[in-house]
Amino acid sequence: MAGAATSPASAPGHSRASATVPVDVAGPVADAVAPVAAPVPSAVVGPPIGRIPVVDVFPVAESGRFPAKAVAGEAFPVRATVFREGHDAVAATAVLVDPQGRVHQRVPMTDIAPGLDRYEALLQPDRTGLWTFRVEGWSDPYATWAHDASIKVEAGIDVELMLAEGARLLERAADRGTGDAGDGPMSEHGAATLREAVDALRDTHRFPGERLAWALSPHVRQALAREPLRDAVSSSPAYPLVVDRPLALTGAWYELFPRSHGATWDDRAQEWRSGTLRTAAEQLPRIAEMGFDVVYLTPIHPIGLTNRKGRNNSLGALPGDPGSPYAIGSADGGHDAIEPSLGTFDDFDAFVARARAHGMEVALDIALQCSPDHPWVAAHPEWFTTRVDGSIAYAENPPKKYQDIYPLNFDNDPAGLYAEVRRVLQVWIDHGVTLFRVDNPHTKPLDFWQWLLADVARDHPEVIFLSEAFTRPAMMQTLAKVGFHQSYTYFTWRSTKDEVADYLAEVSGDQAAWMRPAFWPTTHDILPPYLQGAGGQAWAVRAVLAALGSPTWGIYSGYELLENVPRPGADEQIDNEKYEYKPRDWSQAAHLGIADLLGKLNQIRRDHPALQQLRNLRLHATTDDATVAFSRHLAAEHSPTGRASTVVVIVSLDPWNTREGMVELDLAAFGLPAAGPVAAHDVLRDERYEWGPHVYVRIDPSERPAHVVVLEHP
Repeated sequence: MAGAATSPASAPGHSRASATVPVDVAGPVADAVAPVAAPVPSAVVGPPIGRIPVVDVFPVAESGRFPAKAVAGEAFPVRATVFREGHDAVAATAVLVDPQGRVHQRVPMTDIAPGLDRYEALLQPDRTGLWTFRVEGWSDPYATWAHDASIKVEAGIDVELMLAEGARLLERAADRGTGDAGDGPMSEHGAATLREAVDALRDTHRFPGERLAWALSPHVRQALAREPLRDAVSSSPAYPLVVDRPLALTGAWYELFPRSHGATWDDRAQEWRSGTLRTAAEQLPRIAEMGFDVVYLTPIHPIGLTNRKGRNNSLGALPGDPGSPYAIGSADGGHDAIEPSLGTFDDFDAFVARARAHGMEVALDIALQCSPDHPWVAAHPEWFTTRVDGSIAYAENPPKKYQDIYPLNFDNDPAGLYAEVRRVLQVWIDHGVTLFRVDNPHTKPLDFWQWLLADVARDHPEVIFLSEAFTRPAMMQTLAKVGFHQSYTYFTWRSTKDEVADYLAEVSGDQAAWMRPAFWPTTHDILPPYLQGAGGQAWAVRAVLAALGSPTWGIYSGYELLENVPRPGADEQIDNEKYEYKPRDWSQAAHLGIADLLGKLNQIRRDHPALQQLRNLRLHATTDDATVAFSRHLAAEHSPTGRASTVVVIVSLDPWNTREGMVELDLAAFGLPAAGPVAAHDVLRDERYEWGPHVYVRIDPSERPAHVVVLEHP
């Protein structure tokens, strides 16, 4: 999709040949008399700036080289700086154009920084595809006249002249027609309102102040707000917007290693017997009951024998050790095959079908790397890096070594390797996989990802890619811009009040136009210090933050059992499931309570549309240094229910001690009475309060990890 970005130089209404005011070929154009083309000096590079300058449009990356992102039904902000010479009033309109080239929305923009000429509006696409948006700046003759007339009439300066000019202006607005380069004829009701004002302005039997009041009345202002008179309309270029299905923004993921689910110890043979896709499918009802949308499988391909790793990443595997599923490939096949101990493609198809029957989709881990035994090694040695001694280089991240894995080299035969990876993905798409979690994408070329993701999107726009890019910010964000739908984040390591608050603000801010964060409290590789050796209260805190701090979140299987013991000297669990079977006694989860909390959080997310959005987060001041408060608000006009949705989350980051303090709320920002009282329903504990702008809270971690409060709108 990124490859389809509209070039500013080729955007509708722009030409290097003249400075003609841009014309919207898909919709209305300027209201004023037809503009006169002006010659463009030969030194001008790029499209003319326009009669009313529109600059610094957001969200735009590298002049539209990378498309911004939204999902169907998501309201996203568009901003621009719009100004002009002199003192005449200007205004701006955000325009959203659907994939068929039709204008879907025209939304008046609001001045959000008086004195800085910065305007903003929310646009809301209603279906998937490649859309465009633009900003139109225009001169506002009514606002200019209203400002000047108010001053002059009161001062007794040019009174009759100002009233006559106002009458002519409103008459022009009322009499607009489709043939005079306008935005179309004004509605009958609006035109009648303006003509009444025209008659009043010309009625010399009335006092001047009364005549002016007619023209400045709320009815006139409202009519022109709905159908403004726009002069010198000047458009920005059209910028690309990729609109995905809602699961690309909002979903709950559950990760599992299929081989562990149903794995048994054979006393007679003194070895483990692997779980299978069929036995793993027995876990799907339990996972669905907790409200998860996606079940994510770590690699299910054949595992190599050469340099196979043993328990806890040891160099020597013992007989029966299953090896790392990330060491892909053996005599049984490669990325397009299934590890024989897990079953067959029929078993996989049955797993997918059962997941769908429980309302879940299946994500598969794609790790573009190979065991030394992978068929590609013999058939295509050029796809790997050969060292001077003739050996193939294995993976390293000093001091870490991965002797069981050969990285791919994308430089020697890019055409062949690109085509093969695309073929492999199609195998799994054909078997019902609709999401891919991509392992370490930052170790592969960006141009490869841009090509691959666009190629898949062309044929299968429903397929979603999650980037596991725990890497530098520039790489992480550029992976998102070239096409990844979601990304792992640094959330896993953010644990103090300032760290959590700052990170929530960061991921829900401007970068949300491209990078959709997925919050994971732990992964199969990461057990952060906050959770090491900690009790259930700490795990509950991180679950609340992950589930409500981001519309996409996930847990790694075993979270329900508080698997909190690290491997000495490492921020990962001891007895890492990557290297051994790890069957679990799920009956213990009921006693720990985390599974119930996960289910409740997922239900709350589904019940309240504000929690299904990313860019609507607001932080609130708290007096306690371990308490974080934030809210998500969705106005009625942008809500799928037609009703406003507001949820306030107050979390204590101290899992051991009772915390108390004040929380400051700007109720007016939610469209509620600024001074309160407001009905507040804590949906985590089903408790009801009356809240005002200053709220006292007390959180005892032995009783609750947080307040999750729905503010009720009348």
